[in-house]
Amino acid sequence: MHIHILGICGTFMGGIAAIAKELGHRVSGCDANVYPPMSTQLTSLGIELKQGYLVEHLDDEPDLIIVGNAMSRGNPLVEYVLERKLAYTSGPQWLLDNVLKDRWVLAVSGTHGKTTTSSMLTWILEYARLTPGYLIGGAPQNFDSSARLGNAPFFVIEADEYDTAFFDKRSKFVHYRPNTLVINNLEFDHADIFSNLSDIQRQFHHLLRMVPSNGLVLFPQNDLAINDTLAMGCWTPTEVSVTEQNKSQGWYAQKLVADGSQFNVYFKNALQGTVKWQLIGDFNIDNGLMAIAAARHAGVPTKVAIEALAEFINTKRRLELKGEVNGIKVYDDFAHHPTAINRTLSGVREHVGSGRIIAVLEPRSNTMKSGVHKDSLAKSLVHADRVFVYQGEQVKWSVKQLIADCKQPCVVNSDLSEFISQISEQAQEGDTIVIMSNGSFGGIHQKLLTSLSEAN
Repeated sequence: MHIHILGICGTFMGGIAAIAKELGHRVSGCDANVYPPMSTQLTSLGIELKQGYLVEHLDDEPDLIIVGNAMSRGNPLVEYVLERKLAYTSGPQWLLDNVLKDRWVLAVSGTHGKTTTSSMLTWILEYARLTPGYLIGGAPQNFDSSARLGNAPFFVIEADEYDTAFFDKRSKFVHYRPNTLVINNLEFDHADIFSNLSDIQRQFHHLLRMVPSNGLVLFPQNDLAINDTLAMGCWTPTEVSVTEQNKSQGWYAQKLVADGSQFNVYFKNALQGTVKWQLIGDFNIDNGLMAIAAARHAGVPTKVAIEALAEFINTKRRLELKGEVNGIKVYDDFAHHPTAINRTLSGVREHVGSGRIIAVLEPRSNTMKSGVHKDSLAKSLVHADRVFVYQGEQVKWSVKQLIADCKQPCVVNSDLSEFISQISEQAQEGDTIVIMSNGSFGGIHQKLLTSLSEAN
C-alpha cells in the first residue's frame, strides 16, 4: 500500500511514517519545513519527502492519506483530498487500526514528563529483553529513532491530550486503548484548544473509560486534578506514588542525595532497591517511579527496572548539556509550562548548590504565547539568579512585565543577537545557563556557546 503523510516531519507523524515503512508499506510525505534531523532520519528509511503542500505531490495517487493534526481547512492538499474524496485518516486512528489493537499498550499521559517517562519505560522493557514497540514524541538517546514496531506484545506510547486532526477533535490518546495507563500529573495547558482544566479532565475521563478491568492505572496520590477526574469514573485497579506519611499504600522514593541522583525505591513499605543514575531533580524521580511501576505491570521485576535506569540516558532537550565553555555550562530544556520551569530550575538548584543559575526563557508554546500563564511565570523562575526572556514576534503579551515581577535581575529583548550578547556579558565562570523553549530558539544554544568562547 502507498501511504502519503501530510505533516510528516513532526515527531509523532515521523514516527508513524517509520512504523508504516517497517510494516512494508511504500511511504511518502510532505511538510512545510523539511529539514534535519527528522528529514535525514526519514530519508535514511527510504521514505520519499516533498517540500510544501502542493497538489502535485498527490499526482501519484496514494492508497491512503494520513493527516497530521497541524493540518487545517484551507490547506491546499487538505482541500484537494476532500474535494476528490480520497481515502484519509488520522495518525492515531491509523496506529490503532494497524498496530495497537493487537498489542499490550503502555500509555504515558499527563501535562509534564510524558516524553521522559515514555523513554524510561521503553528502555526498561528493552533492558529486560522484551523488545517493545514504541512511539515517543522526542529523541530517546538509548535508541536510534523515536519509533519502531517492535517484536514483543508490548508497545509504549507517549499519550498526548492534544487533538487528533481537523476532522476529529478528540484527544489523540482516546485512540490508544491502553492496558497500562500512567497519568503523571494534570494541569491546564493547550489553551489553543481547551478552555479550562475541566475540558482536559473530560478527555482524560474518556480515556479512563477505555482501560480494561484487568489493566492498571498509575498516578500520584496527591494530584487533586487527577483525583477529581478519577471520581468521574474508574473501572480499573490503580497504584499510586505516595509521600512518606503514607508510604505503606504505594510507590515511594527516598532521596539519598539532594539533587535526586540517588534514591531508594519502596513499594508498600518494602525496599525494592536503589537507583543511581545520571538524572537530577524530584520531577525525574517521579517519572522514574511511574516507569518502574508500569514496567512491573508488564512483568519486569522491580530490581531489573532499577538496574535499567542506571543506564538510562535522558531524552534530548530534557535538561541536556549542550556544552561547557570556560567553566560555564549551557543546558537545553524543553520548557512549555510554569510548573515544568519551576521543577527544572529547582532540580538544577539542588545540583549546583550556591552556584549561579542563569535562566534563559522563550515563551513559545501556544499557551505561553497567549499569555495564559504570564502571571505565574515570575514565580516559576524563582530558583534562578539571573533571568533573560526573549520577546518573540508571536508572543501576544509584553514580556517586559516580567522585569517588574521577577525578584532577581531580569533582561528582556526581542533582538536575538543583542540578547545573546547580553547573556554572554553577564555570564561568569561557574555559572549554569538553562535555556528553556519548546522550539529551536533561533539556534541560540550554539550561538551562545560561540559567544562565550569569543568573550573569554
